Amino acid sequence: MDKKSIIGIVLIGILFFGFTIYSSRQQQKYQEELAAYQAAHPELTQPVVPDSSAVAAASVVESLGAATPDSTRLAREVAVLGDFLAAAKNAAPQEIVVENDVMKVRFSTGGGIVRSVTLKDYTRYGRQGERNEPIEMFVPESAKFDLSFFIKNGLNNVKVNTSEYTFTADPVVRTDTAQIVRMRLPVAEGAALEYRYVVYDEATPSRDYLVDYTVRLVGMAPYMANQSSIGIAWSNTSYRNERGFKNENMYTTVAYRVPGEGSIDDLSMSEGAKEEKISSSVEWIAFKQQFFSSVLIARDDFLYADVAYDTASPDSGLIKAFSATMAVPYTAQTEQYDFSFYFGPNKYAVLKKIDDAQGQSLLLDRLIPMGWGIIGWVSRWLVIPVFDFLRQYIPSFGWIILILAILIKIIVSPLTYKSYISQAKMRIIKPEIDALNAKYPKQDDAMKKQQEMMALYKKAGINPLGGCIPMLIQLPILIAMFRFFPSSIELRGQSLWWAHDLSSYDSILNLPFSIPFYGDHVSLFALLMALSTFGFSYMSYQQTASAQPQMAGMKFMMVYMMPVFMLCWFNDYSSGLCYYYLLFNLLTIAQTFLIRRMVDDGKIHAVMEANANKAKNKKKSKFQLRYEELMRQQEAQSRSGKKGTKRK
Repeated sequence: MDKKSIIGIVLIGILFFGFTIYSSRQQQKYQEELAAYQAAHPELTQPVVPDSSAVAAASVVESLGAATPDSTRLAREVAVLGDFLAAAKNAAPQEIVVENDVMKVRFSTGGGIVRSVTLKDYTRYGRQGERNEPIEMFVPESAKFDLSFFIKNGLNNVKVNTSEYTFTADPVVRTDTAQIVRMRLPVAEGAALEYRYVVYDEATPSRDYLVDYTVRLVGMAPYMANQSSIGIAWSNTSYRNERGFKNENMYTTVAYRVPGEGSIDDLSMSEGAKEEKISSSVEWIAFKQQFFSSVLIARDDFLYADVAYDTASPDSGLIKAFSATMAVPYTAQTEQYDFSFYFGPNKYAVLKKIDDAQGQSLLLDRLIPMGWGIIGWVSRWLVIPVFDFLRQYIPSFGWIILILAILIKIIVSPLTYKSYISQAKMRIIKPEIDALNAKYPKQDDAMKKQQEMMALYKKAGINPLGGCIPMLIQLPILIAMFRFFPSSIELRGQSLWWAHDLSSYDSILNLPFSIPFYGDHVSLFALLMALSTFGFSYMSYQQTASAQPQMAGMKFMMVYMMPVFMLCWFNDYSSGLCYYYLLFNLLTIAQTFLIRRMVDDGKIHAVMEANANKAKNKKKSKFQLRYEELMRQQEAQSRSGKKGTKRK
């Protein structure tokens, strides 16, 4: 053994000996402090005699000195939590049922939570495909709402999760317009956490689907540990309510609103799991399904939020498991938090009336996906008002959709007429266009041909985009209807002929197998819509191909592929939407035939010649002269460049 090894062994021995002496002194010091603390708190070493607030604990054991596992556990809980929380931890929960005209709410004293909500006016699809079960907003066993904070216990801080304790409940207080449920979680003598729920019965949907929820910290300040926030964890799992899992899942997500924003955000659609951390303050969070939502509203905003969902399997009877973790600010002066729950339908007339404490809209109506920009404006200011007006006088949704389609066709008819006139003019000048194509067959003359083509259009009074612009203007209306029908709860459960639910697909034949990109059923409305699309596309092609030869190459895509694509796409979509597009196509075909009978190509030709004669005598503007000069210069440069290349 060399000198270095001996020195190393000696040093290790010295360190070990020193650590042993230090540990023994620390242990002695700890025992002295523990003895002093127990002398100051004799209740930790003696059997606890519960008072009236700890009856539940007294019923478990007669003395904490009993040598049983339960008594040992209870003694430990009392030592850590105190008499009151230990009693609440071991008490049996009970349920309280409150209902109004639109919903039944079941509360549980276990955690002081809303355990289940049943909507009375709506039913869901059962496993047998029949709509005979009332809407349950979430699976009762999955319901969780937990407040977490720290309280002081001697030298330690103890974390309290309200979901682990049983509250005590007062009798339900009934007034003319509401029912009030109060629950308390005693923390210490004269200190308690109090929940107050208010279920309204005002025959006003925007109030009756709301449950106001107030959290009061009664005498809690002396017992609260030093902390800047109180945590909130909210989660539940929602049932599958609609006929098609894929379509319902597409509209099911977690949505939220940042205060002051004019729109809302969400996690978007996914067939798996998704999560997001929101570092800014949040006004409300919604567990949103296609037609129903559970919303938690913070009247003074959350500090932040972490939201997530996980998609269930299609055959589970469930749709998604939602979760949200938030926090609210806390100071020693905090006495109360005000929240509200919304458990109800995604109905525009109801959601748009829910305001904040200052009377400003919470924008809960944005939970209904109506589109962005001009598309959303068309939905909110045209489609929905007309739809709601017609519903007041017409009971049949088939007639309502037909009248809506006719009204929209009347509104856009000037654009359709203008588009047809533009196409008619193109047909009339087609011989002259063919002559220009024959005159300039070479690519080198493309610029000159284009110049003469524009001169021809101008002489005939034709805007080359005249046939496209009117159709583009109609596009927002078509997209608005595409967004409106699948998300309109008014269509839910409404039947029309063979379709039993206009909000879902209609099926006249269930296939024993699934066809890729199509599905396992045959939707007759989707099939009829595709056939009408074929008829309209064929007629449009015949009309435009004669005037615009470049359209000939689009025949396969326009006439054949488009209807097939629409059939596969809409087979799982709302039958009400397919019915509307079917009517729209049929009305467009009828309108086109009517315009053809009204419009005389000969008269249009005469007007075009008169305009051309006027254009000859009209002096060209400076812009036109400069444009023509620029075109000549570009053509000259192009030719000189090509000649130079050939010489080289």
